Amino acid sequence: MDASIIVCTYNRAESLKGTLAALARLESPPTRTWEVVVVDNNSRDHTRQVVEAVQKIWPHLRYEFEPAQGLSHARNRGIAQAAGEVILFTDDDVLPEPDWLETTLAGLKKYGADASGGYIAPIWDTPPPNWLTERFYGFLAVRTDRTDDYFITDTGQTPFGANMAFQKNIFDQVGMFDTSRGRKGKVLASGEDSEMFERILAAGLKVAFLGSSRVHHKVENFRLTKRYFRRWRMQTSRNLAISRGVPGTRRVYNIPLFLLPQFLRALARAIAGRATQPPDEAFNREMVVCHFLGTFAGLWQARRTQGRP
Repeated sequence: MDASIIVCTYNRAESLKGTLAALARLESPPTRTWEVVVVDNNSRDHTRQVVEAVQKIWPHLRYEFEPAQGLSHARNRGIAQAAGEVILFTDDDVLPEPDWLETTLAGLKKYGADASGGYIAPIWDTPPPNWLTERFYGFLAVRTDRTDDYFITDTGQTPFGANMAFQKNIFDQVGMFDTSRGRKGKVLASGEDSEMFERILAAGLKVAFLGSSRVHHKVENFRLTKRYFRRWRMQTSRNLAISRGVPGTRRVYNIPLFLLPQFLRALARAIAGRATQPPDEAFNREMVVCHFLGTFAGLWQARRTQGRP
């Protein structure tokens, strides 16, 4: 089979309907063999019924259940079950454009790429607040900064999970997604996508950004709040601190001492920014403070797990 499209989902049955409808509209030649694999990550809503209803009219669609909670577990289940030579990932709140499959496959072939990412446009429920400028789009898995094709060589440019593709055989070389990272249930953590691409780049494989490979990501109102962003930043930084750790020998409660003056400076900048900076810069400084707090929480949790006094 040429390609498998994997959609991992958790308690978002109604949103999944829109994603499946968009995937059903994908345009491909009659000779193209492909499938869609929905991985239900232990949902408690009517996700299975939604998939089974679509399966009656669309033979491309398969259903898999992954009981281990976590997006990385679900992605790994999808990879293991996929029959395609190329694996494309999108999310249960994303609407790919009709040419997404063909554009992605053509781009991988054109550039001899082992993996790729693409353009992710936002679909706003309501207009974003004035502080939510493009500097924060990455927190929403939105990527609109470039529309051209280019090779990704910097780990700071790695694609987002809403629009990424891989030659399936590279997982034999670099391994599967790290199950210690990524979102688990309602915990807003991330890092599994970037860590996977870091391994791919470290192995000397090619990663391309395909500007014409496009999807549209629904951004609900609850994500357009500072509270959501603070929670995302803290939980993600906590997860990274647990999985990666932070170097440094001199520590207090597992927190490297060199982080403490950095945190105090960030806190002072955030306080000053409220009175002196534009709304986006002021909130960006606050997010840096949230990063430190999440990191401290993760290091403390790692200390307790390791049984340190």
